[in-house]
Amino acid sequence: MKRSKQKKDLFDARLEGDLRFQAPLADRIRPDKLEDFVGQEEIIGKGKILRRAIENDEIFSIIFWGPPGSGKTTLARIVANMTKSYFVGISAVTSGLDDLRRVVRESVDRRKLHGTRTILFVDEIHRWNKAQQDAFLPYVENGIITLIGATTENPSFEVIAPLLSRSRVFVMQRHGVPELSRIIKRALLDKEHGLGNQKVSLAPKALDLLIQGANGDARTALNAVEIAVKVTKADKRGIKHLDVKTIEDALQHKALQYDKKGEEHYNVISAFIKSMRGSDPDGALYWLNRMVEAGEDPEFIARRMVIFASEDVGMADPGALRIALDVFNAVKLIGYPECQINLGHGVVYLAKAPKDNSAYKGLMAAKQDVKDSMNEPVPLHLRNAVTDLMKELDYHKGYKYSHDYSEEEGKQDYLPKKLVGTKYYQPKKKT
Repeated sequence: MKRSKQKKDLFDARLEGDLRFQAPLADRIRPDKLEDFVGQEEIIGKGKILRRAIENDEIFSIIFWGPPGSGKTTLARIVANMTKSYFVGISAVTSGLDDLRRVVRESVDRRKLHGTRTILFVDEIHRWNKAQQDAFLPYVENGIITLIGATTENPSFEVIAPLLSRSRVFVMQRHGVPELSRIIKRALLDKEHGLGNQKVSLAPKALDLLIQGANGDARTALNAVEIAVKVTKADKRGIKHLDVKTIEDALQHKALQYDKKGEEHYNVISAFIKSMRGSDPDGALYWLNRMVEAGEDPEFIARRMVIFASEDVGMADPGALRIALDVFNAVKLIGYPECQINLGHGVVYLAKAPKDNSAYKGLMAAKQDVKDSMNEPVPLHLRNAVTDLMKELDYHKGYKYSHDYSEEEGKQDYLPKKLVGTKYYQPKKKT
């Protein structure tokens, strides 16, 4: 027997209430208006373009790009609450083309029947492929849908160019110490949605550890607080004391933002290479450990060191390549975690080695000329005359066998006619 609509509504309402009450702390205390949003003053501070657009209900397609826990989803929900648009939220992880077509179809009907604009919030939009992004592009163009996308990855890599050109990208930053402190304290005091109905005491040193361990991620901080409160017994006065040990256990480890396929991967390896190039072993060792602790493949690091040995150390210390290859072989032979010792050894050597990129610069210059002169004929004297016809055509004529001449007497041109006199390898001047 089917439930009546009234009973179904009552049950659904109770379920919704239970879920809201039992939702993680980070979800329960999300603000629903700009006045309560913490941080990101560069994009939503008073007088900023996004704030004015929200307050005037003149919202445009947006992509929020920032690290985890920086407030992307929260800000999207605030837009929904403060505008008169119909709001639809989906996750690119769990939705596909069928879901997208349904949203578009309903948005078209809504605009036809009521003239209502639809805001489509797509969380983790970088997970959608080109076909999925192409599917709703026409509806963004004609205004049926206003897109709000959220991504932790660089949109210029992950979002198709036509969609990117029709959206305004807002870059969100990690929360700093003041912002995280405000968010945590508000969660502890909020009686309606937070932990204000419980007596919680957070030691100053525990707060410092919590902020440091969260690494700018508000969700990480709030999840750790919630876990710590749940596992801590109240004293005789009903107070739960959160000390350093409890917070340390709740955090488990610092939240390192490092996606091996994302932009941060390239940012960190770039910092690593630049530190070695700048002869700074301290910086190089730091970035090495950032990669190792985040789970980067040690063979990938070692391969980059082999490249670095030729590109940046080069002719200043040709033996550096041998060292780098030895490190790479050691990494393959020994494996993690012991191979990090070999990596450290190699990193210090390469960082302190003298630098000379003249061979690399010569290679790149010659490469460009090759692209521009692929059809230049090989000079006749450099060709082998393996047939009588070739000899008749002057192949090999005038070639000087270098071993039979002194360096000065054996001089001849080895480049195509149009490039004669070009110097690719220019040794670095000794200082």
